[in-house]
Amino acid sequence: MRAALRACALLLSVIGSANPLVSQQIRVPRGPFDMPLHDGRAPGGEPSPTAEVFEQKAGDPVARVMHVQTPDIRVFLPDRRKATRTAIVIFPGGGYSILAIDHEGWQVARWLTEIGVAAIVVKYRVSSTEADRYRFPVPLLDARQAMRVVRRNAGPWNIDPMRVGVMGFSAGGHLASTLLTVRQDTLTGDVTTAMSITPNFGVLVYPVINLQESWGHRGSGDNLLGRDATPEQRRRYSTDLRVTDSTPPTFLVATQDDDVVPAQNSIAFYAAMTAHKVPGELHVWEKGGHGFGMLPDRPPVAREWLPALANWMRGRGLLERR
Repeated sequence: MRAALRACALLLSVIGSANPLVSQQIRVPRGPFDMPLHDGRAPGGEPSPTAEVFEQKAGDPVARVMHVQTPDIRVFLPDRRKATRTAIVIFPGGGYSILAIDHEGWQVARWLTEIGVAAIVVKYRVSSTEADRYRFPVPLLDARQAMRVVRRNAGPWNIDPMRVGVMGFSAGGHLASTLLTVRQDTLTGDVTTAMSITPNFGVLVYPVINLQESWGHRGSGDNLLGRDATPEQRRRYSTDLRVTDSTPPTFLVATQDDDVVPAQNSIAFYAAMTAHKVPGELHVWEKGGHGFGMLPDRPPVAREWLPALANWMRGRGLLERR
């Protein structure tokens, strides 16, 4: 019997060393852990020669990842005693230029695990160097792959594959909203599998939605599509225009005094949801500006939007333990 067990352990060790994804499935670390997003080389373009950099200057509460070359995910799993088997895939913002990885990513993920929700923060490819831009569809290739990886690992991570949502901030909100609405478009470099890339629900926090209107966010559109993008290209990826009857339920957060990404972005998306009878909620605070995430110096919105989200999720049964 002991010999058989030793042989089984050896076989699992060999399988795990050959395939890192299988290894993760066999042994799940207790704390947050990182894993590659793609199997092998990331599709959609050559790696940039500019080095990837993590930066947080003294006195600055915002941590940034710049020139992302190695897309990956950081997985935060709740204690099994409180796990709801719901998961949220998080896309930090940064104008498709940098990623505000901490207060729009890791901090939010830790909060979600406290209410029993698994959280997966995606480090998707971006660059602030003009020559190194990761144009469309590269960020969306990373986002789609993140959905596949989470559902592929649903069993060992104690996740219900039918309860996987997306959350995005600012330009990350545009990326999340693209997952919610642009599901049928064929992308060069995308893989073909039976694994669904469609989220079961969405959370959009001061999201960039429209890339063509005066109240949209021109900079995000320029970084994603190029400054010479045609009006048709900007229209095609203005996600308020892509909402349909089958768009998943969505929770939106905005502030009236946001002068970077006006609340009209969230309002337009919610109006389209209403027109198509898509369930959801829109919360607009009077004050809070842009980019508050979980920053401590932005009362009251930075303290209130997550409890409001929890109430919405609870109302939809997403916080019920299964």
